[in-house]
Amino acid sequence: MGSVAMDSDYGATRELSSLQKQRALYRPALPPCLQGTAVRVEYGAAAIAADSGDANVISHAFPHTYGQPLAHFLPKTDAAMLTEHPVVRVGVVFSGRQSPGGHNVIWGLYDAINAHNPSSKLIGFLGGTDGLFAQKTLEITDEVISSYKNQGGYDMLGRTRDQIRTTEQVKAAITTCQALKLDALVIIGGVTSNTDAAQLAETFAESKCSTKVVGVPVTLNGDLKNQFVETTVGFDTICKVNSQLISNVCTDALSAEKVLLGVDVAASKLTISDITKQICDAVQARAEKDKYHGVVLIPEGLVESIPELYALLQEIHGLHDKGVSIENISSHLSPWASALFDFLPPFIRKQLLLHPESDDSAQLSQIETEKLLAQLVETEINKRLDEGTYKGKKFNAICHFFGYQARGALPSNFDYDYAYILGHVSYHILAAGLSGYMATVTNLKSHVDKWKCGAAPITSMMTVKGWSRGPAASQIGKPAVHMASVDLKGKAYELLRQHSSSFLMNDIYKNPGPLQFEGAGAEAKPISLCMEDQDYMGRIKQLQEYLEKVKSIVKPGCSQDVLKAALSSMAHVTELLTIMSSPSYSGQATI
Repeated sequence: MGSVAMDSDYGATRELSSLQKQRALYRPALPPCLQGTAVRVEYGAAAIAADSGDANVISHAFPHTYGQPLAHFLPKTDAAMLTEHPVVRVGVVFSGRQSPGGHNVIWGLYDAINAHNPSSKLIGFLGGTDGLFAQKTLEITDEVISSYKNQGGYDMLGRTRDQIRTTEQVKAAITTCQALKLDALVIIGGVTSNTDAAQLAETFAESKCSTKVVGVPVTLNGDLKNQFVETTVGFDTICKVNSQLISNVCTDALSAEKVLLGVDVAASKLTISDITKQICDAVQARAEKDKYHGVVLIPEGLVESIPELYALLQEIHGLHDKGVSIENISSHLSPWASALFDFLPPFIRKQLLLHPESDDSAQLSQIETEKLLAQLVETEINKRLDEGTYKGKKFNAICHFFGYQARGALPSNFDYDYAYILGHVSYHILAAGLSGYMATVTNLKSHVDKWKCGAAPITSMMTVKGWSRGPAASQIGKPAVHMASVDLKGKAYELLRQHSSSFLMNDIYKNPGPLQFEGAGAEAKPISLCMEDQDYMGRIKQLQEYLEKVKSIVKPGCSQDVLKAALSSMAHVTELLTIMSSPSYSGQATI
């Protein structure tokens, strides 16, 4: 097949602990629509961009794959209709940061492929997208997958560059798919990887390459979230593991009167001075109540949300692009940027100068924002002590960084099931001959037997931004699946806001303990998933059923009263929807 021989220990049998062996025996549940092999696909209306103003740009950039219909997977009503599916050859690649549950996507895909035709093949690419370009492959078999079921990490196949973007990379992907005679390529990743998947599907369609492309929403950040995707594989596990770590820190702070700074929560658009003042005011307010302990949670992306630091980063990245060496960047900065750069501590200056990630974002995990704030807060508190405006104890912070501790964790029960089901859905997408789609499962806040499976065109999840920060900055003016920010009007954030003053002054510390697989807490789900309105795909299908019912009732020959009632109702509904769909409508809710 022209593939390069495997030159690593990816896919090797793992050494498992007693707990890992016990978890490997867990069998993920399937919703009724996927049980057995009698599954049918039902198509909805053509999917459009959420922002009507972007539709023209997206459709022009994706003429072959924009406007495809939604797909719903349902049980077949007549089992006698079942026929064995044709043999398929499917490639799968990890493209993105490792996220708990990724292996179960492959397991679910493997089981679905074999259930429909045991002669089919699933081929994994070793080392992420670099392995895809170099045709480094590993055939997924029962033996290979046995020690990776329900396990964390991405070490069955590995990952590297996480992009399929340049002309050379796309050509290499096409060459690989054609050389290996792949019927489909499944790309497991987040917003950037699924944007690349959509572009690859469009290029394949344009170049008459028969390989179908399917995306799967897997990212620990939980930022691939829209009307079709309620959450991503791994986010539930990350929330639970980090909740325990943060709770441990809270208990430690309470026990020994410490102030600890860590990383992870929503960011604001305040200046670095504003944020420093807010923390100092909180420290002072608590000190007045003889509370000399506390925990401050700081988002990893805070640096890119502080206007002056973001502008400085952009200038530094621009100089990187021009080939200016790290040693000479500071001398090429504009006067204001140079002044800010000189103001910052030496360790932060060094970290800001690091080369950007493969998606053009700053290496946020390497920028110790918590240490910067700790130093600035200590300086301000000492100033207040000297001025006599603060009469408490000397400020002393202990910094922690929670960036990698949860990435390789054993997945939660939720992520076991969710990932495995998405693997099955991915098979049914490619079996239906669809390309440029993302596997979706909705109604996730309910029990798994009420989950609904489907597929949505990735182009319908795209937006076109005229201004952006971070990784999306390189996509300005281009259609892309963009990272979802925290919905400041959402129910989950509103709950946090309502309790913020209480959280600030009171020691409301709960410890959920380690990740639970049985008993209390095992089936708990993130508040952000349970509180928000969900099941968009299910509601779309329900609407289509209502419209079909109206068409079946209001036919030529129906009574005048029925016709008048229908016209009156439709006139009111269309007027309301026209207003709500306009770009100027300010009452629209974010996802």
